[in-house]
Amino acid sequence: EDDLEKKQPVISKDSLSGLHILLVEDNEINRMVAKGLLEQKNCIVEIAGDGAEAIRMFKESAYGYYNAILMDVRMPVMDGLEATKKIRALDRADAGVVPIVAMTADAFEEDKSKTFEAGMNAHVTKPIDPQVLYETIAKHI
Repeated sequence: EDDLEKKQPVISKDSLSGLHILLVEDNEINRMVAKGLLEQKNCIVEIAGDGAEAIRMFKESAYGYYNAILMDVRMPVMDGLEATKKIRALDRADAGVVPIVAMTADAFEEDKSKTFEAGMNAHVTKPIDPQVLYETIAKHI
């Protein structure tokens, strides 16, 4: 599995090429839009349909495999806040440091503070502004 052991790519603001992104989103249209935006920057995108699936995928991944997680906040089965708390609590070093970015239509300060309390690093509001998404990922990698 040498592919997984490659050094982290050097990121310029305009280049997210080669990053492994876990996209956690239950809405198919939102999923397609976000995946398309990330693939325009040559990111490698894997999809989880809810928080529980995201935790399973993260647990089963090699150490350091995901460069970032984009986490919808409101999802059935397990919401993004709960999933983030559970990922952060996993007993592996990358669980505490992998950037987790909230994607949500909730733009109020109270909603943002909930995402940070859960352990998320940043907050991107929907509808997603591509430039904001790219800059947010680059800033936290």
